[in-house]
Amino acid sequence: MTLNRHRTTSAVTAAWGLFSALGLLMLGNGLLGTLLGVRSELEGFATAATGVIMASYYAGFLFGSRIAPKTLERVGHVRVFAALASLASASPLVHSVFVNPAVWSAMRFIFGFCMAGLYVVAESWLNQAATNQTRGRLLSVYMLVMMGGLGVSQLFVGLAAPTGFKLFVLASLFVSLAVVPISLSQGNAPPFHAPETLSAKTVWHLAPLGIAGGVAAGIANGALVGIGPVYATRIGLSTSQVAWVMGAALFGSVVWQWPIGLMSDHIPRRRALLLVTSVAAFVAVLGAQSNAPGFGYLVAVMFFFGGLTFPMYSLGLSHINDVISSNQAVVASSLYVFVSGAGAILGPLLAAFAIDAMGARGFFVVLAVTHGLLGAYALYRIVVKKTAVRLEDQTPWRPFPSRASAVLTRLTKTRRQQNGVDTAKEPSSVG
Repeated sequence: MTLNRHRTTSAVTAAWGLFSALGLLMLGNGLLGTLLGVRSELEGFATAATGVIMASYYAGFLFGSRIAPKTLERVGHVRVFAALASLASASPLVHSVFVNPAVWSAMRFIFGFCMAGLYVVAESWLNQAATNQTRGRLLSVYMLVMMGGLGVSQLFVGLAAPTGFKLFVLASLFVSLAVVPISLSQGNAPPFHAPETLSAKTVWHLAPLGIAGGVAAGIANGALVGIGPVYATRIGLSTSQVAWVMGAALFGSVVWQWPIGLMSDHIPRRRALLLVTSVAAFVAVLGAQSNAPGFGYLVAVMFFFGGLTFPMYSLGLSHINDVISSNQAVVASSLYVFVSGAGAILGPLLAAFAIDAMGARGFFVVLAVTHGLLGAYALYRIVVKKTAVRLEDQTPWRPFPSRASAVLTRLTKTRRQQNGVDTAKEPSSVG
C-alpha cells in the first residue's frame, strides 16, 4: 500500500505540468463561457442568437475532436499545443473588440476547435504518465482538476464589469499561460496514433441505452453550461450571483461524481442510469416551478442538478464499456464523444427556444424533458431487454468530464484487460 501511494505521488508530481496546464485551460474556458452568456443578455442579443453562439463552441469541439488526432500524428504534441493555445487565447480578445453575434459565433467555434486539440494533447500525456498501479488515481486527479478548475473559474466573473474588456483579457491570459507548464515539462511527448473508427450501427446494436445516454447528457450539459448564465441573468440575478449559480452546478458535479460512480458499480448499470436521470428530471422540475426563483433556492437546485447531470456522461460511457470488447474501447469512446457532442450542439438551441416560448422557466423544462425521456427509454430497455451484464463483469466506473476526448479511454483499457474481461467474444445487445 505504501509503495502504491509513493508511486501515485511520484506520478502526480511528474505530471505537474500537465495538470497545471489543464487547470489554466479550465479557468479560461469556464470564465469565458459564463462571461459570454451574461454579456449577451446585457447587449440585448436575441435569445436564439445567444443559443447559436453557445452551440458554436460544441460544434467547433466536435469538429476538432475529429481533426486534431490526425494533426497530432503529423505535427507533434508540443507544436500543436502551442499553436492551438495561441489561437484559443486570441478568441476572447476578438470577443471584446467585435461585439456582434456572428463574430462571436465564429470565435466560439474556433475556441471549441482549439480546446478539442488541447484536450487530446493533455490526455495523451496523461496516458504516458499512467501505470497499472497509478492510472485510477491519476484519472481522479484529472477529473478534480478539470471540474474544479471550471468551478473556481466562476469566482473570477465578479472581478470586473462584464460590459468591459478586462474579463476577456483575463480569460485570454489563463489560456496563454497554459503553454508555460507544458513547455517546461520533463520528458518527451508521447507517441500518438489516431483511434480507428467504429460504426454507429455496431455500437447502437450493443448498447443503445449508452448511446441514448450520451446524446441526453450532451443536450442537458450543453444547455446547462451554455444557457445557464443567460437564464440566471434573465431572472434578474447580478453578475456575482450568476457566478455562484453556475459554480454551484460545477461544484455539485465534483461532490456527487464519486458517490454516483460507486453506486453504479454495485447495482446493474442500467438501473443506476435510470435512477440518476429520473432524480435529475425531478430536480429540474423543481427548478421549473417559477420564472423567478429565489437566489438561495436556485443555488440549491443547481448544486443537486449539476451533481446528477454531469455524471450521466460517465454512466453512459461506462455502460458501453460494459458490453464491448476491450480492443474496441477507444474507438467506441470516439463515437461516444461524437454523439454527445451532437447533443451538446442541440442543447443550447433547444434551451434558447424554450426560454423564448415559455419564459425563463423554459430552461429547466428542457432539462426536465431531456432527463425524463432518457429515464423512460432506460425503463423500456430494462423491461424489454431483461438480460443485463452481471455485476462482476461490469467494468470499474471511471469519472469522465463531458468534454474529454476518446484518448482518455485508453486509461481504462489496460485496467479492463487486467480484470480478465474477454476481449475476443462479441457480446449481444444488452443496453
